[in-house]
Amino acid sequence: MVMLDIQDLTTHYVTLRGPVRAVDEVSFQVDKGEMMGLAGESGCGKSVTALSIMRTVDYPGRIVGGKILLNGENLLGKSSDEMVNIRGRLVSMVMQDPMTALDPVYTIEDQMVEGLTKHQGLTKREARHRAIQTLEAVGIPSPEDRILDYPHRFSGGMRQRIVIAIALSCNPLVLIADEPTTNLDVTVQAEILRLMRDLKAKSGMSILFITHHFGLVAEMCERVAVMYAGEIVEHADTASLFDEPLHPYTIGLLSCIPERESERSRLPTIAGTVPDLINVPVGCKFSPRCVSAAKRCFEERPPLIEARPGHFVTCYPR
Repeated sequence: MVMLDIQDLTTHYVTLRGPVRAVDEVSFQVDKGEMMGLAGESGCGKSVTALSIMRTVDYPGRIVGGKILLNGENLLGKSSDEMVNIRGRLVSMVMQDPMTALDPVYTIEDQMVEGLTKHQGLTKREARHRAIQTLEAVGIPSPEDRILDYPHRFSGGMRQRIVIAIALSCNPLVLIADEPTTNLDVTVQAEILRLMRDLKAKSGMSILFITHHFGLVAEMCERVAVMYAGEIVEHADTASLFDEPLHPYTIGLLSCIPERESERSRLPTIAGTVPDLINVPVGCKFSPRCVSAAKRCFEERPPLIEARPGHFVTCYPR
């Protein structure tokens, strides 16, 4: 069963030079109970895709096309007031930096109880009890005492656990985790990742896991979509993509991952730079950097095709 269905999602940022095509006709699906990876280098459009799904793209950005189907309902057809009731209740998001996600002038209790009373119709007493249970579920020690603390009283890892607790408190259908371990040390990263796997297994929720780290994709995700310059260039189940990547960009990214047993003193790199998203190439966006590009690649934008069963790629057969 498909829980989140993104169809030709397009988000632009209006500038004096023209629109920046941050998300360009992006399509993918996340099934019920699945952890789907959205991977790519910084600036490729992953976070803007997440903000578009949440309908929280700030000015001068705006969604200009496509559909965002959450359990069959198109979020782009919802009003701002309707989206206030959908965020947190049906779809939640864990941000990269827990310090910016938490309000420093309110206690954890204040920040958790508000959403529970609004979305779940609980009394403040009931909401506090639910909040304490959720904090305990994500590994916060002595939650009945710590819920009265302010964010600065917690370590980075504990703050991220609290952000996850807030996101999970209303039992959403879909959780969007945008680089949830970026600012944490390796030990805490492992704890947060283990927590997310355990919570998914227990609750059966769907998770869109956004990262630039392919090692985390291999460890966490059943399927993965690779983004480049605002578009999906390849998506498949994780094992297939790692065993036989089809798009030159994916091949280049995976070749840049250091190997433990390798004797190479220098890692390979992908030549060139990401294109200007105001003046994108006419054909394939990756063609100026692609060692396999043919004449057609510079003239026509390749469609997303199913090259193998369940393995999709935007690349002309070579």
